Amino acid sequence: MCKGEKEKRRKELMDFIEVIKAVILGIIQGITEWLPISSTGHLILFDNIWPMASSPEFFEVFKVVIQFGSILAVLVLFFDKLNPFSPKKGYRDKKETFDLWKKVVAGCIPIVIVGLPLDMILEDYLSGVYVIAATLILYGIAFIVIESRASVPSMNTLQDLTYKTAFFIGCFQVLAAIPGTSRSGATILGAVLLGCSRYVASEFSFFLAVPVMAGASGLKLLKYFLKEGMFSGPEWFLLIIGTLVSFIVSIFAIRLLLGYIRNHDFKVFGVYRIILGIVVIIYFTFLA
Repeated sequence: MCKGEKEKRRKELMDFIEVIKAVILGIIQGITEWLPISSTGHLILFDNIWPMASSPEFFEVFKVVIQFGSILAVLVLFFDKLNPFSPKKGYRDKKETFDLWKKVVAGCIPIVIVGLPLDMILEDYLSGVYVIAATLILYGIAFIVIESRASVPSMNTLQDLTYKTAFFIGCFQVLAAIPGTSRSGATILGAVLLGCSRYVASEFSFFLAVPVMAGASGLKLLKYFLKEGMFSGPEWFLLIIGTLVSFIVSIFAIRLLLGYIRNHDFKVFGVYRIILGIVVIIYFTFLA
């Protein structure tokens, strides 16, 4: 085998490995976006252990853009509930859907005013593995403590949710600017503290994610295009693969979580976060 052919085979193998990484990252995104265990934290940890061969700038935009798959999963699963123009709905149902979107807008106000600027400032300084480990452990403890002291919820349907409560849930979402916190984890914790049932807290967290994640992904894309230009062909392929896998896995993850919390609490996720945080500290201190 000539040198040129060996080099070609080597490049094909490297390209295949990058596709495998994109698939794994899509799976991680699809699972961890909706479970309160931090998708960004898991993606950063994976990249520290098995980094993509592309530039750090591309990975930064990759881990945000594949969120489009997760967003699409919510829109597909909850299309009837989120669509105010459905011919199946009467006046009252349409009004309730419009009210739901108004509550989503109210919940997005804090992230627009504080969260996005804060995210731009913090993303370069708080993406270290020890920060992620600390937030994993801290919010893991918070889940266990809050669930241990949980009272009877006062809001058992989305209609019970007030605009004021939606706004304050959005304030908790700002905490997710720190990697390892978990956007869904922060909003679910906040909603439960404010009196929502676990099911309502989870559903509203899903709906709140649609404009927030779409906006974050759009901003990342714009910043990348202005600084780096368009993606190359292989980069487009990796983005499409990661997004598609994220969409498929998100469908199952959302159904799994909603089925699980009908009869269980969030303590198991708190325990997982604490264990993972400790493992991260040990691995990156003594083994990496």
